[in-house]
Amino acid sequence: MAQLSESVTLDREGDVAVITIDNPPVNALSWHVRQGLADGFAQAVEGGASAIVLICAGRTFIAGADISEFGQKPQGPSLHDTQLAMENAPVPVIAAIHGTALGGGLEVALCAHYRVALDSSKFGLPEVNLGLLPGAGGTQRLPRLVGVPKALDMMTSGRHIGAAEALGDGLIDEMVEGDHDALRNAALAFAARAVANNMPLAKVRDRDEKVAEARGNEQLFADFRATIARKTRGFLAPEYNVRCVEAAANLPFDEGLQVEAELFRELVTGSQSAAQRYYFFAERAANKIPDVPKDTPLVDIQRVGVLGAGTMGGGIAMNFANIGIPVTIVERDLESLDRGLGVVRKNYERSRSTTAEQVEQRMSLLTGSTDKADFADCDLVIEAVFEDMELKKSVFAELDQICKPGAIMASNTSFLDIDEIASATSRPESVIGMHFFSPANVMKLLEVIRGEQTSASVIATAMALGKQIKKVAVLSRVCPGFIGNRILAQRRFEADRLILEGATPEQVDRVLYDFGLPMGPFAMMDLAGLDIGWKAETSKGSTVRDILCESGRRGQKNGRGYYTYDPETRAATPDPEVVAMIREFAISKGYEQREVTDQEVLERCLYPMINEGAKILDEGVAIRGSDVDVVWVNGYGWPVYRGGPMFWADSVGLPEVVAKIREYGERLDGDHWELSPLMEKLATEGGQLHQFSN
Repeated sequence: MAQLSESVTLDREGDVAVITIDNPPVNALSWHVRQGLADGFAQAVEGGASAIVLICAGRTFIAGADISEFGQKPQGPSLHDTQLAMENAPVPVIAAIHGTALGGGLEVALCAHYRVALDSSKFGLPEVNLGLLPGAGGTQRLPRLVGVPKALDMMTSGRHIGAAEALGDGLIDEMVEGDHDALRNAALAFAARAVANNMPLAKVRDRDEKVAEARGNEQLFADFRATIARKTRGFLAPEYNVRCVEAAANLPFDEGLQVEAELFRELVTGSQSAAQRYYFFAERAANKIPDVPKDTPLVDIQRVGVLGAGTMGGGIAMNFANIGIPVTIVERDLESLDRGLGVVRKNYERSRSTTAEQVEQRMSLLTGSTDKADFADCDLVIEAVFEDMELKKSVFAELDQICKPGAIMASNTSFLDIDEIASATSRPESVIGMHFFSPANVMKLLEVIRGEQTSASVIATAMALGKQIKKVAVLSRVCPGFIGNRILAQRRFEADRLILEGATPEQVDRVLYDFGLPMGPFAMMDLAGLDIGWKAETSKGSTVRDILCESGRRGQKNGRGYYTYDPETRAATPDPEVVAMIREFAISKGYEQREVTDQEVLERCLYPMINEGAKILDEGVAIRGSDVDVVWVNGYGWPVYRGGPMFWADSVGLPEVVAKIREYGERLDGDHWELSPLMEKLATEGGQLHQFSN
């Protein structure tokens, strides 16, 4: 066996050369992998091999590019040169695939003459998730194997397909059952047949029949763009991927490669991909807790209890049933319990990804009760009751008497003080906040709130559970509203004030929607219901919301809120009557009416959020600036192509943001305009919020 580089070896099985990549953990295409491959193909041919098998050690085939090399000085041969050595080899090259062949890994496999894969393998071009397109020929080769419609779907969604689907689509030539040894043997046998039967050196680049089907068919591409328009709003990469596939259909291969290279260059040097690549690492960093070592023992969670079968409680329970953990759900009465479990069943039945068998299996894991004593055998109990401190404390005092020693007691509170809640128990070290976002079975974010006395084991368990139930968990310390809602409150305050000064709800919502957020604050309030927390008997008409509720407006639920809503489509229409009501109310409160620019709307809604994020970092509530961004991308729909509020502030320029905050602070009242000392310091010293770490 010859060691070609630190990660690539060359071996022989009779006349067949076997090139093996061993670059843990995912065999990324680092420079030494590319060097080893280029040398390996050359030496195999020079050594008289009749065929070449490319295989990977470890748990996967090549899972993609080495992202850490992006923006670094190039070393070793380019990926393009390595692919040419493979594609132009004068003997058959067989790629043996297990685990995942993703991104650059699949692009390498597409340069083999044949592909053999384990039945458990996955294939995909997920570059779109990093704001990119496959830049090593993938946009031109994939459509030639699987056809244009399938290539469009895979490249703009980044989704993976399994081996059976890949075989049916023509992406692979043979599927193998068994383990890694079975794959190696099958690939060697395939190589022997290729030689014995004089099989052609089938270059994907030369295939034309599947792309010819879409040649000149502009409507196919127009229709596809329409189907993804809503989901990909604001993103550049999906559209650039579509353009590349159009080139594959309509241009010769080499000209299509040029289109791919030009569009890739534009994306990789652009702001969107920089933001998305940053976010990729930010999400992974959120799991790292400096004072909680990796080897911290975890609480073994075999059964979970959920107090409350309402919207939140039912959604929380679904997360655990989805991964096979039994859940005890307790409600105050049988009617509420049955209603809640009925909603859970309907949620499962409406899910396209859940089979009828899975619905029954997951529902069988949910045990309903009206007695909190049934939490006695639970390892984790999560309360999801009304946001009232005295109620929460009374609940935790009861749980303290019921839960077994070592059990974790968690609150789903979105705002309240975890330390005060924990004070109602004799074991504050076992109390933690687990703030799920609504709907809890869908939203990815889980804010984990550590109290002053929460143990390292409880923190580590909550964070690990978040990952287990497919959430993105971010740790916060105690403060009103924690990370997400504390920042949101600043935007809400300024949005409310802007409509008193002359902006309309539609203008504020449009500006934030155009920025990339899923909806503005007034559309969001209509969706949630204007009357949440509002009572007619105590309303004093002191806010815009009061006067809207007093006039019978409840939001989407009755078709009238800040907007009017079509009863069939729920489409929102700005309501001149609401604008008039707001203006009359504002004048009565002494607000001078004026024209407000879109830029002012954007700055006054977003800059206080940035300022509050900096204060959160300065106080040590969040561990790092990137954690704030992860919260806002996953919990509030901040566009990932802008990286998060901390990253976006740095891209605007902290000195500019600081100057604007000072300017607004001189004419507007409110604590949220008091400049964060941390942001002022970073702006002066050339630091960045998204890189700040406590």
